[in-house]
Amino acid sequence: MKKLITNISKIAAIFALSSIVVSCNKEQSKSEASSTVTSASTLDVVYVNSDSLLTNYEYFKAVQQVFEEKSKKAQADLQAKGAAFQREVAAYQQNAGSLSADQRASTEERLARKQQELATYNQNAGNALANEEASENEKLYNKVADFLKVHAKEKGYKIVLTYSKSNPAVLYADESLDVTKQVLEGLNAEYKKNKK
Repeated sequence: MKKLITNISKIAAIFALSSIVVSCNKEQSKSEASSTVTSASTLDVVYVNSDSLLTNYEYFKAVQQVFEEKSKKAQADLQAKGAAFQREVAAYQQNAGSLSADQRASTEERLARKQQELATYNQNAGNALANEEASENEKLYNKVADFLKVHAKEKGYKIVLTYSKSNPAVLYADESLDVTKQVLEGLNAEYKKNKK
């Protein structure tokens, strides 16, 4: 889920970039620009704590639980297939002395193919989970970004940054600028409404 944190960081980058583009396109005199900067309230720039967002967003928790279950199931399936393969290898090793050279060669080829099939199965299962996780991460990113676009416009925010201890792009931010709780309440309300 490190990708998820990266995705949420992209949200802040998008808002920052769009804010810069908008501000560059405005033709203001230096005095107007400086008065805008000095008159900008602290509500023009806010941040969302992505650690708290991920921990408390019900949609993310539901997705995470689904992936944990799928991962456990895939791992159990792979272990069962691996154990069955190991039993076949052990049976072959016990009986190898009583087999002819052709039988041994044939059995070894079959076991080698089976081992390759098992490795391919493992890789395909891992790839399928990774692709599904990437798709869900994109959905999560879009849900948060779409919500923040509306929320920022309603509240008059010019920039919404993200803060995370694991990926600190912001080293310090006054807690009065933290809108994580409002964002979480809105996201969770929207999730519950759409879940029904």
